[in-house]
Amino acid sequence: MTLETFLLLGAALFCVGLFGALSQQSVVMLMMGLELMINGVVAAAAGFWFWVSPGMPDGQVLVLVAITVMALEMAMGFAVVTALFRARDVDMTDEAGDLKG
Repeated sequence: MTLETFLLLGAALFCVGLFGALSQQSVVMLMMGLELMINGVVAAAAGFWFWVSPGMPDGQVLVLVAITVMALEMAMGFAVVTALFRARDVDMTDEAGDLKG
């Protein structure tokens, strides 16, 4: 696979995630869109890193760390959304807006 293929894949994932994040009202769907956007960035970074230094494992380690942090962040986000839903029966972003301050 070429670098352009990886970058095209990353851009496509990012665009689909951006559309999903901007067009959805549900908090879970918003988080799924954000997850797709981060996956697009990680795919593009992994492809670019492989193109820059194919023999070095530095990029692979950084991608694994980024995916691990991303998974932990999304697990914490889903835990907060679940707690919010159980406490106030809120599952839409406009209904959760009064939680500021």
